[in-house]
Amino acid sequence: MTTEPTEPTEPTVRRSSLSPATIAVAAGRPRREQGGPVNPPVVLSSTYVSRGVQEPGELLYTRMDTETWHPFEEALATLEGATEPGIVFGSGMAAIAAVFSFVAAGGKVVLPRHAYQVTLGFADDLAARYGVEVVRVDVADTDQVLAALDGADLLLIESPTNPMLEVADLPVLLAAARAQGVLTAVDNTFATPLGQQPLTLGADVVVHSVTKYLAGHSDVVLGAVVTNDPDLAAKVRAYRTLHGAIAGPWEVWLALRGLRTLALRVERSQANAAEIARRLAEHPLVEEVRHPSLPTDPGHERAARTMTGFGAILGLRPRGGREAADAVVEAVELWVPATSLGGVESSLERRRRFATESHTVPEDLLRLSVGIEDVEDLWADLDRALRTTVSG
Repeated sequence: MTTEPTEPTEPTVRRSSLSPATIAVAAGRPRREQGGPVNPPVVLSSTYVSRGVQEPGELLYTRMDTETWHPFEEALATLEGATEPGIVFGSGMAAIAAVFSFVAAGGKVVLPRHAYQVTLGFADDLAARYGVEVVRVDVADTDQVLAALDGADLLLIESPTNPMLEVADLPVLLAAARAQGVLTAVDNTFATPLGQQPLTLGADVVVHSVTKYLAGHSDVVLGAVVTNDPDLAAKVRAYRTLHGAIAGPWEVWLALRGLRTLALRVERSQANAAEIARRLAEHPLVEEVRHPSLPTDPGHERAARTMTGFGAILGLRPRGGREAADAVVEAVELWVPATSLGGVESSLERRRRFATESHTVPEDLLRLSVGIEDVEDLWADLDRALRTTVSG
């Protein structure tokens, strides 16, 4: 059984007049009423009172809708410049799966050669079970992506990519896909709405792993889809209901609380990442540093260079190969050896420790998620780990 979602409350901010940093704080608040709360409540109920025929917009059962989702969905949509409320999911992969559901058996998907490994695995599963053609491309090679669009049903882009941090020319690729009738989706997890708003660049759908920067504290697992298209939004909500890919009210409330400090966290972590990238580029025990920046020339690959000012994820290859990379992970004391990213704490891992990681990712690549700690403390710990474990 499905039902129409309840109407979200009237937006609490005028999106055109405020900066993203202000929107992150102000959007999704309750109406201002004398004696009312400044934060939305958490409603912990699986079901709602319902008699007779259900009217459109009435809450019935939490698998279908719950008012605790709405403030976060409003805030995220406002940040992304969307005209439709966002759609929160129980995980980032649940949101990705909803986007893949637009591809029929025998269809064609174009996606990055380097991307979140579970996204790539999901695409491979579609190929094995439903005969979906999966074409992997270097998203930084604009001509290669354009050539792959012929006959495609879906173009799914990460920019920057995970973990190689390639940067795509989104305006060109999205315009070309739209001209050919190809549905486009951008995973905006790494960049966040503060770095780019793909819907304003022409994307049909934006996907987030809310687990990462949006929630920001490594304590919830959530995903979200945002779109300007009412028909796409309805299909995504129906998918969420039918597949039970729902989020718990408490987790969504925590994500909204995390969103309030998004601008401060991203500003600090990006500044830290830029400084650490600069120092690593000059380090005698470092083979390569990757730190993405938005491209200034259309189609120009810049992801493999050390850049500043965009993103808080770094790629680091120490001299000495895989053994040296593993030794660095073991030697750090402040950096946390862990998967995932986007929390307030700095973390790192060697990505090819996962057998399912793309084989074109170097064996010795460390992915660093730079947090909000004091940059001098972070640098001292990383530099010490390099100098005590890597031979020049």
